[in-house]
Amino acid sequence: MLNFQAIRDTLRPIIHRWFERPSAAVLVRLGFTANRATIAGLAITCVAAYFAGTGYFQIAGCLLLLGAVFDLLDGAIARHLGTVGPRGSLMDSVADRISESVLLLGLLIYFTSPQTSLQIGSILAFVALIGSLIVSYIRARAEGLGLEGTAGFLTRPERVVIAIGALLVNQPLVLLWILAIATPLSAIERFISVWILAGKSSTNKD
Repeated sequence: MLNFQAIRDTLRPIIHRWFERPSAAVLVRLGFTANRATIAGLAITCVAAYFAGTGYFQIAGCLLLLGAVFDLLDGAIARHLGTVGPRGSLMDSVADRISESVLLLGLLIYFTSPQTSLQIGSILAFVALIGSLIVSYIRARAEGLGLEGTAGFLTRPERVVIAIGALLVNQPLVLLWILAIATPLSAIERFISVWILAGKSSTNKD
């Protein structure tokens, strides 16, 4: 099985050096702050959700890609400006959850519309939404307990990449099948990881 965490750890410094830093510098010169980049990414993703809901999936995929770029760069802008702080982290986390939710809502609207009316699509969208929120919730709860909660083979970056790819090739139902199956499994994997860490933490305190 692929080690997605190792792949992420390998790609992260490369992306940071060759894309994030130079792109963040350009956006700063254009007047962007980290929070403005976060809001721009969220707004673009909401527009992408509208196009997904109306069946224009390739346009939605292009907009989602653009929104993901802003989402990727908000942290780099904060580091560039020296404005890293809890408010920015809070806004970024909330924007991520809203972005993912509105996109799935758009797909749910499409598959429940009279011209489509594909029940399985709406069910898959709902399951995918629950799965993605649980993955994020487990991490938040783990960090609240002082534990690491980053395990899982389908974290937000992978979900975004899959969503962009599937929409660009006009396959929204394939996207929903992948997310509806993989996000609950990823949530289970993350829960087990945190459960084990919690047990070790409890043993150490004893």
